[in-house]
Amino acid sequence: MNGGGGLKSLMAAAVTRGVTEARARIFGQSLNPTAQRSPHKLLRKKLIGEKVAQWYPYDIKKDDPLVMARQEQERLSKLEMLKRRGKGPPKKGQGKRAKRNK
Repeated sequence: MNGGGGLKSLMAAAVTRGVTEARARIFGQSLNPTAQRSPHKLLRKKLIGEKVAQWYPYDIKKDDPLVMARQEQERLSKLEMLKRRGKGPPKKGQGKRAKRNK
């Protein structure tokens, strides 16, 4: 009697394993009988870098040297104006930290 129950459970386990393998093959799933962690789920996802890049509009400033030159000129003129008023950045070694230590 005891041997029959063991054979039945053994057959059920084999059938279950066979069904699981067939299901994984049919549906393109990865079979993981040991239940170890694997990166399969992450690697299966679509990459989103292209979608994120498409969301942002094209920036003309990166390719047009005239736009970059104009911005640089505006920055320099603003800096010159600040220096004339005495509000420009301090010379190297004469900032707040240097004055505090003396």
